[in-house]
Amino acid sequence: MSDLPNPLSSIADSFLNKNSKKTMSERIAPLHKIIKEKITRIQQNSTSKKSGNTVEAPAVQTSKAAPISVSWARHQDEVKEAQRLRYKVFAEEMGANLKPSKEGLDVDIFDSFCDHLIVRDNETLKVIGTYRALPPHQAKQMGCLYSDSEFDLTRLRHLRHKIVEVGRSCVHRDYRSGGVIMALWSGLGQYMKKNQYEVMLGCASVQMGDGGHYAASLAKMLNNEQHLTSIEYRVFPRLALPIEELNSSLEVEPPALIKGYLRLGAKVCGNPAWDPDFNTADFLTMLRLDDIHPRYAKHFLGNN
Repeated sequence: MSDLPNPLSSIADSFLNKNSKKTMSERIAPLHKIIKEKITRIQQNSTSKKSGNTVEAPAVQTSKAAPISVSWARHQDEVKEAQRLRYKVFAEEMGANLKPSKEGLDVDIFDSFCDHLIVRDNETLKVIGTYRALPPHQAKQMGCLYSDSEFDLTRLRHLRHKIVEVGRSCVHRDYRSGGVIMALWSGLGQYMKKNQYEVMLGCASVQMGDGGHYAASLAKMLNNEQHLTSIEYRVFPRLALPIEELNSSLEVEPPALIKGYLRLGAKVCGNPAWDPDFNTADFLTMLRLDDIHPRYAKHFLGNN
């Protein structure tokens, strides 16, 4: 792969100021100005108690004898544990350009609106996996989804009241087994079923250490009726991965996360966006609970 040129470097120079260290959030100023104004109004008009419209994250039943346990963060200290794991994985391991943190936490303005799913090692009690979920009523309070910063979601507007946006998923490098991923998905499935949410939306990120050629080839491989949503659910990246300028003819296999989503019954909503801060190609995926493959419904939703 080393002999293949990386056209993203020239694109990055034209899109980003070479001397600027602005994050993606800072670059999308108009959207975030609206978000900050909404947050200010919410903080001024709310108390520390949750409103009557808030739906609590359900407890996740686990066995004390199991090596891992799954639960939803109940207080800020547990949220910080999840944020610390995210920083370790995204910034320290993957080299993402995150906002510097003295505490070693990955924090953004969406966190306070989200429910945070965590997996613990029952022996060490360390948080080893996490997902965050932004439910519809909280997205309405926030004024947008995180995905709005990467994609034009106009065609999904009529689904917003049904959508839970999931993201910031990561697993500690010593625990990247199918068991931890399935535990996270089971927690999300119970959350969706308990609260009667219908659609799960989130970005599946693909690393671009090779300059983006693998991601471009993956996009081409997924560009078919089997894997794409129908046309009325397509989204459009604000900063598209330049597939036509990359080698998209490689024979590739989807990464484990995307392969798992597809097996569950999820669909890809279109071409990927390029996230320069994380150096990833982000594929927006949508899973409608009615479309979950029967083979996985029992584990994911607890169906008999």
